[in-house]
Amino acid sequence: MTAPERTGPDGRLRIDLPRLPAPGALYRRALLGALPGTGGRRRPEVPAVELAVTGVPVDPAHLADYDRVCGFRLADRLPATYLHVLGFPLSLRLMTAPEFPIPLTGVVHVANRITVHRPVEAGETVDFRTYAENLRPHERGRQLDVVLVGSVGGEEVWRGVSTYLGKERTAGGGPRPDRGDRPTPPPASAHWRVTPRVGTDYARVSGDHNPIHTSRLGARLFGFPRPIAHGMWSKARCLAALESRLPEAYTVEVAFKLPVPLPSTVAFSATATGAAWDFALHDARQGRPHLVGTVR
Repeated sequence: MTAPERTGPDGRLRIDLPRLPAPGALYRRALLGALPGTGGRRRPEVPAVELAVTGVPVDPAHLADYDRVCGFRLADRLPATYLHVLGFPLSLRLMTAPEFPIPLTGVVHVANRITVHRPVEAGETVDFRTYAENLRPHERGRQLDVVLVGSVGGEEVWRGVSTYLGKERTAGGGPRPDRGDRPTPPPASAHWRVTPRVGTDYARVSGDHNPIHTSRLGARLFGFPRPIAHGMWSKARCLAALESRLPEAYTVEVAFKLPVPLPSTVAFSATATGAAWDFALHDARQGRPHLVGTVR
């Protein structure tokens, strides 16, 4: 990483990049690093590094394309999940570094929390910084949090925390707990048909071209019988269904359960308690949970 460096107040080495990285090159790096003998040595802890880029503009055409793919109304106000997409290449650069403790290939996105401090408009430019923290054992391997922070004019306006699981054969979290009986899903307020095009369209607007979402062969290589929807598309689609009922500032948190295979039909449910929401996405036929979330 050749860019200006300085140490921030939190002790992490801050590296300022001149522009957002190109996701395609980063995915190629990750795939090459997965080949035997080419992956380098992974560190046993998260690197004390923070990547940053300033002055990222919003392309109105890209925003409109994203809105259409995820079901949002066309508007100048950014959906909560859009800044995740806008800043994702920076986090991807962090996660594809050779010293990152969990390899990108085969990593599973298990949870995501987004805090909107205030609405962001399409005419504003955003400064991003990203870092990893909280590496910890899991029953199937190890997981960590990748934090992405968006600021406008020196003020933090948005924060996203993505939790990723790196599966390992020698997991350090002990035996898997008994799952017990699956609870009955809540009554559905809507059913959505999720076609294979969701995988390719979201890959286009997000820059996340992981083949498990776009290719039957790529999905099979990672143990899926057919492609699966991006977890952040599922979260965005749920927020789009609640769009007119969300406050100006809020935190939306989701846990990704079972993948949404493409194609399939999913059932969306949402329950309001005052200004808060609990929502979920289930398989429409068998009731298997895909996503559970809250807005607070």
